[in-house]
Amino acid sequence: MVPSLVASMSTQEGYLDDRGQFRSSDNLKFEASDLGSLSKRRLTLDPDGILRLYSLDESKGSWSISYEVFAHPCKTHGLCGSNGICKYTPVPSCSCPPGYKMSNTSDWGKGCKPMFPLNCDSKTQIVSLPNTDFVGSDYNYTISISDVDCQTRFLTDCSCVAVAYHNAFGKCYLKSKLHNGMTAPNLQAVIYLKVSQFINVTNVYIPQSSWCCAPKEAKLSCNMKEFPANFSDIGFKSQGMGKLTYLYGFVAAFFVVEVLFITLGWWFICRKEGEPIEAVEGYKELTNHFRRYTYKEVVRVTRKFRDELGRGASGVVYKGILDDQRIVAVKKLEDVIQGEGEFQAELSVIGRIYHMNLVRVWGFCTEGAHRILISEYVENGSLDKLLFGEEDVGKLLGWKQRYKIAVGVAKGLAYLHHECLEWVIHCDMKPENILLDMDLEPKITDFGLAKLLHRGGSHAKMSRIRGTRGYIAPEWAYNLPITSKIDVYSFGIVLLELVMGTRVSHMVIDVEEEIGLRRLVESIRENLKQNDEYWISQVVDARLEECFNHLQVVGMLELAAVCIEEEPNKRPTMSDVLQMLISLGV
Repeated sequence: MVPSLVASMSTQEGYLDDRGQFRSSDNLKFEASDLGSLSKRRLTLDPDGILRLYSLDESKGSWSISYEVFAHPCKTHGLCGSNGICKYTPVPSCSCPPGYKMSNTSDWGKGCKPMFPLNCDSKTQIVSLPNTDFVGSDYNYTISISDVDCQTRFLTDCSCVAVAYHNAFGKCYLKSKLHNGMTAPNLQAVIYLKVSQFINVTNVYIPQSSWCCAPKEAKLSCNMKEFPANFSDIGFKSQGMGKLTYLYGFVAAFFVVEVLFITLGWWFICRKEGEPIEAVEGYKELTNHFRRYTYKEVVRVTRKFRDELGRGASGVVYKGILDDQRIVAVKKLEDVIQGEGEFQAELSVIGRIYHMNLVRVWGFCTEGAHRILISEYVENGSLDKLLFGEEDVGKLLGWKQRYKIAVGVAKGLAYLHHECLEWVIHCDMKPENILLDMDLEPKITDFGLAKLLHRGGSHAKMSRIRGTRGYIAPEWAYNLPITSKIDVYSFGIVLLELVMGTRVSHMVIDVEEEIGLRRLVESIRENLKQNDEYWISQVVDARLEECFNHLQVVGMLELAAVCIEEEPNKRPTMSDVLQMLISLGV
């Protein structure tokens, strides 16, 4: 049995055993669907806000979900933002209540905002949303109360923006704010909402496409009775049964009007096809964990592509500023021959990747022929400028910083290779694609050349790979199967360059000069065997003036030599590389 979880629950300590059973200090319990000690497991709070337990199928090398806290996506906190309503159709879709509109037409996470002032000085009308509920933000709660009495409490409190009535249990929840909205055909709750009398609510729809026997849209039912916000004007002054009679009469009229609108609504919507354009665009956004930008927005964010940060084989990068004042890097990809669907499918994986050593992709644009990525801006630029550039002494990378960069890059690649649900190969690992933040923490960028493979397809061949000469593994030239070991090879070259402070990759620009790299590797191995300290001091970047950790230099040179083995099977995995590097820091 899988227990239900309460969103507000706070767990102090938790323990997941090797059988797949979870126990916490507040007595929260759940277990994997494949309970047993044969599987490796991991418990992950995924980017969509849902806690999931995964089990590893070692024969296939793939992770599968064996338990998730909220199996229903619409129960994820804040999925449609403030005032938004979620429906599962069978993918989550968002809509706004009557009298509300999207706060940001490209991002449902920002929710909805009212098209009228929320105060006690305006006159209102009441809208009912059947089979709908908003969870949380209750400032008053009453049980065993009738629907009419619940509405009375709502009408007499001008600070109450909505009320939820749960039919089955007679529960009445007065709302100060609207969060975590959800609608479903079997949801035994109704929301009564105040909106301005000047809002035309008869043309507002909540998608109901998967409801039993329902057409593509179902008209909201609402009464058009006008209510002053100061409810003393309609006689709630304890003046006896006469006023209650007025109230009951109004409620009866309300239901008559409701039936009338439903009937007219069915007739009207049966003549229509499709869904509102704004909603359709919003639903597409909901399936991703980062947002889509229009080309017009991109032009505005970059100030007409004014500030160029750099350019490479895959495109040009510009500086931009979002509406919330975040600085971003905007990359216009060139020579992208994928269709929009394939491009977005790959981006949907990249958008779910979160790691401190990977540049975060925040959005994209696929309008027309444009293929644009919007990513976080990393302050200190790329590694090549600090490592190879003619910078002043104050900007010279010290040995501790170089070791830190090596470990960080290894962490990022190990995450891509071993921890992502989708296997991601970078395919163009080089100093230009390693960015450094204010603390000189490395972040790997440029996934434009990455090919996303299922773990089961480890020998899939890749086409149209460009890469960068000097960093690409030998198997590319021989049309051999491409695996994650190509990134290991490139990382080995980067390690050598961190130690030597020069472009080792220049040795292999010409085919004949590939021999130069092989000779360098042989020289490294021979001198390390002899523990030739003079040779080691000569191979390390002279600008460091012998201020380096001898053991770390030796370890990184040995590791680099193994990483750039010609045969892929002789190279270590990035997970092994990371462990070796970390051991050098102990």
